[in-house]
Amino acid sequence: MSKRGMIAGVVILAAGMGVGILPGGAGGAGIAKKTREASSVADLKVTIREWTVPTKGAHPHDPAVGADGALWFTEQMQNKIGRVDPKTGAFKEYPLKMENSGPHGLVSDRDGNIWFTGNFAGYIGKLDPKTGAVTEYKMPDAKAEDPHTAVFAEDGVLWFTVQVGNFVGRLDPKSGKVELKTVPTANSHPYGIQMNSQGVPFFCEFFTNKLASIDPKTMAIREYALPEGVRPRRIAIDPQDRVYFTDYEKGHLGRLDPKSGEVKMWDSPGGAGANPYGIVTTPDGMVWYSESGVKPNTLVRFDPKTEAMAKAPIPSGGGTVRNMAATTDGRVYLACSGVNKVGVVEPQGK
Repeated sequence: MSKRGMIAGVVILAAGMGVGILPGGAGGAGIAKKTREASSVADLKVTIREWTVPTKGAHPHDPAVGADGALWFTEQMQNKIGRVDPKTGAFKEYPLKMENSGPHGLVSDRDGNIWFTGNFAGYIGKLDPKTGAVTEYKMPDAKAEDPHTAVFAEDGVLWFTVQVGNFVGRLDPKSGKVELKTVPTANSHPYGIQMNSQGVPFFCEFFTNKLASIDPKTMAIREYALPEGVRPRRIAIDPQDRVYFTDYEKGHLGRLDPKSGEVKMWDSPGGAGANPYGIVTTPDGMVWYSESGVKPNTLVRFDPKTEAMAKAPIPSGGGTVRNMAATTDGRVYLACSGVNKVGVVEPQGK
């Protein structure tokens, strides 16, 4: 395997149907495909509760699970951070002092502070919910104009992508220092980012057919090739450190095993135009994602053990679920941007 992540093999699977791994060449040329039978996708048994965001036109973008268990979310088009208590449905909103910040990505730290990416204004923000105070960390390079998605490492360092700027960055909350690393592939549009169990950040290169990882010590970037035409947008990592991704362009759920380089892909129930987007794994090992190209948007659950899929429509229509977050008890938080709602998915029986 080369340093740039030449893959060992690729396979595309129909939902609930397996085929053998084929030898792969450069860029993953070896591909097998089967036609999915309509009956292979079951009905997903869940309860989906949704609430309308108080501010109209908020365009809720990313959800997060707060240290308090609440559903936090960014209000990208109304310059606010929002919070809803799923038990009571009570909302609280925090206006941002910097105008037109375009809050986008969102994550909570252990102390309950809410960190967000100021996508329109080139900074990372930290909101103290107790006081409403916001600390701003500006990007050290003017080209890093659009911080995108963020994730915390176990050591407390915040890692983030910069989409148009083509960077991956890290912010040390103790010192406030921000460091940036340019992605080797030009115009790759770094997008979704998650942390594996070893503290290594993995991220999507949305405008290419690549995933990548960044060494947390050296910031060296390693790229992994996916099949031609695939466009990974969001990722989720399972307990075995396998990287699941949504193929927004071709309508697949994909999985990269970084240890072997093996890539497996499954047709999404909605087909080539399904536009899979937000994705998350829950503690029971299930993979959840949303199809944004299907009306209404669907919620899909994938069982890695059986490779079976089940789906359910999102009651509000979804309006594009751009990201998801999972609670420790297996619920899934949603932000339904186009319909100005946030929601909670509860598997039946919980």
